[in-house]
Amino acid sequence: MKILVTGGAGFIGSNFIRLALSPRHGFQVVNFDKLTYAGNLVNLQDVSSDSNYSFIKGDICDGAAVARAMAGCDAVVHFAAESHVDRSIYEPAHAIETNITGTFILLQVARELKIRKFVHISTDEVYGDLAQGVASDETFPLRPSSPYSASKASSDLLVGSFVRTFDFPGVITRASNNYGPYQFPEKFVPLMIMNALDDKSLPVYGDGLQQRDWLHVEDHCRGILAVLEKGRVGEVYNIGGTDIVDNLTMVRRILKLLGKPESLIQYVADRPGHDRRYALDSSKLEKELSWKPQHALEAGLRETIGWYRANTQWIAGVRDGAYRQYYKKYYENRTATLQELASTEKPSPV
Repeated sequence: MKILVTGGAGFIGSNFIRLALSPRHGFQVVNFDKLTYAGNLVNLQDVSSDSNYSFIKGDICDGAAVARAMAGCDAVVHFAAESHVDRSIYEPAHAIETNITGTFILLQVARELKIRKFVHISTDEVYGDLAQGVASDETFPLRPSSPYSASKASSDLLVGSFVRTFDFPGVITRASNNYGPYQFPEKFVPLMIMNALDDKSLPVYGDGLQQRDWLHVEDHCRGILAVLEKGRVGEVYNIGGTDIVDNLTMVRRILKLLGKPESLIQYVADRPGHDRRYALDSSKLEKELSWKPQHALEAGLRETIGWYRANTQWIAGVRDGAYRQYYKKYYENRTATLQELASTEKPSPV
């Protein structure tokens, strides 16, 4: 099978491509990526010469480029997205354009080319804030809180509308918080690891008690592959971990594994509209497709830390000028940035 992977140079996409190209699976893969700040072809350097792999630089909002890349493919696995909540809060237009318009264009082209399967990668954040003791299954209502999660919920609904209206072969996966190798350092786990390695302060939002369902990226990718191969068209499949841990506990575990003091923890102003708790019920995927996560959190964190320690050159490469500007704006000057956001002129009521 030949598959088009959008956003394949990013964190989850590159891990998925590596799995899809493995001898056990043997897919042909076309990687279509715009190579924005989070896209990095170094992530796929070890498979770049594989005869079953090819790369095309392009934007999912460019219909002609999408059609050229998708031609001859049997299936699409759609990762490409503006995926960072903070960026969507400060600059929501990018998330709306990429996550909604880009998905719509992909759906249109895939329908025209009669693609056999379209796997849309979404997030547990579309379910919104959950009460203690509750885990969202695939029937839960969508209650997104941020521009990012709202844009992903919108793209999920677009996929569902194509399935219902056009008998389109779409499937949706919704995963919990991922961690693992090749993750861009604006995300929580690599940010904490990299700062701790440099003895820099670790910025924790608010009280740090926001709970997340942690999933190793390799377990996520195995779930996606199972859905691609055997998932039922028109269905939604949750892919969650088994470890729901608050952010402060995660930071403390990382510091302990690195042998660093907790004095590096620095509490900073919370994210506007920050959800307190996510938790996924993945029993549907487990029962239908025999999937289970294989990485326990403690072992997965240890392995992830080992990867970042061993890949200092990769770290240096992603911490370029653009990342340093981002870090300065959203962490070093966080108070001023949040004040600027809060003081943005609001439209007068009609």
